[in-house]
Amino acid sequence: LETTACVRLTMRLNADLIARSPAYLNALKDRELDLRGNKISAIENLAACQNQFDSIDLSDNEIRKLECMAVLPRLKMLLLAHNRISRLAERLSEAFPGLETLVLTDNSFAQLSELSPLAGLPSLTSLSLVDNPVTKQQGYRHYVIARLPKLRVLDFKRVTTSERAAAAAAFGHVAAEAATGDSGDADGAAAAAAAPPMA
Repeated sequence: LETTACVRLTMRLNADLIARSPAYLNALKDRELDLRGNKISAIENLAACQNQFDSIDLSDNEIRKLECMAVLPRLKMLLLAHNRISRLAERLSEAFPGLETLVLTDNSFAQLSELSPLAGLPSLTSLSLVDNPVTKQQGYRHYVIARLPKLRVLDFKRVTTSERAAAAAAFGHVAAEAATGDSGDADGAAAAAAAPPMA
């Protein structure tokens, strides 16, 4: 009897795919590149965008790590919902110095320490991690707020003044290290100790 293996096919993000993908003005009147649903497994070759877009939509793909070798200073919004991301590259600000909105809804982040590199996005004002396992961790919201001093909206809820104060009290060391760019493993261990998983 013949047997068939179930293979997960993926596609490379290359200059040809970027050229063939729809580009338009979105509801915010920003120029957006639509790369949704292409089974892309890695973020690569975005230099082919030639920094022409305010927003890039990479939702509904197979991406496992948020990283980028290209430098895209124009980019303000990055949409990565419904992927498989569980890792963030260090020094994301080098690729996305002006990034304001990051949507990571329905990905695979599980530990607070995995979010440490978010501190490398100093312009970030809106972040979604809805439907990631990490959101069930005790202290999750305060940890993220402490990491991102300019954050105004987390998981579609406005960050309040009282939350900011509570985050500073609970994770003051995190905020200080975020300001100096130190987001190493020691920070992750400290965060885990301060915010153990909920039973």
